[in-house]
Amino acid sequence: MIRRHGLGARKSLGQNFLLDLNLTRRIARAAAPLDDADVIEVGPGPGGLTRALLIEGARRVIAVERDERCIAALQELAAAFPGRLEIVSGDALAIDVAALARPPRAIVANLPYNIATPLLIAWLRRIGQYRRLTLMFQKEVALRLTAAAGTGDYGRLSVLTQFLCEVTPAFDVAPTAFVPPPKVTSRVVNFVPLAAPRGACRIEDLERVTAAAFGQRRKMLRQSLKALGDADALLTETGIDPTARAETLSVEAFAALATAMGRRAGG
Repeated sequence: MIRRHGLGARKSLGQNFLLDLNLTRRIARAAAPLDDADVIEVGPGPGGLTRALLIEGARRVIAVERDERCIAALQELAAAFPGRLEIVSGDALAIDVAALARPPRAIVANLPYNIATPLLIAWLRRIGQYRRLTLMFQKEVALRLTAAAGTGDYGRLSVLTQFLCEVTPAFDVAPTAFVPPPKVTSRVVNFVPLAAPRGACRIEDLERVTAAAFGQRRKMLRQSLKALGDADALLTETGIDPTARAETLSVEAFAALATAMGRRAGG
């Protein structure tokens, strides 16, 4: 199919195609149950994972693809699974993907590495619209997503995701599984929305606090949080040691800081 449609992977689009049906079906099974859900797939390329999602029983798959070369290949797949595959031509960063699907919704994707983090943060802001996200990242990014406070990988992404979701690694995928092979190992990660966030703050306030704290992660919080206003007062109000550093704070502590900051700003 790749040869017939001239679908050589493009580096500018972050394309690394995963075609091994054993692996793609394993990803689909990691996202189960699918039979009662609309599944949104971003960056399907020639449809390796798309086919697996359909074989594993997804009620409907909505494939969002910006590379026009891939549309004809996906249309062939749609013809083989009548009424179950919808193809949307467009950029997932500019599309409200939740609006394309009926609840319950899930997102399952081998994300282009160059846009994986911005896509994830956009979906986290509206995580209540999804039952589950099952996404593939570079392993080093996946380690940050699941890292605990006090570890070297713990950072802004750890806090934002764990504030809203139970985040668990599924399995690794070797570079040799892809066409062309990337230079890094990949990891599939599951995100299941929590019944309630780990704090009362707005996600926008948490983004501001973590950006300030981890933007100068080697500095004490009394210094790194100065961009937010009166850092000492903010830390006193929340009972957090001003000499602590960002990587030592729990998700709940960051949520408390964000709540206090939002309250001071009248939010």
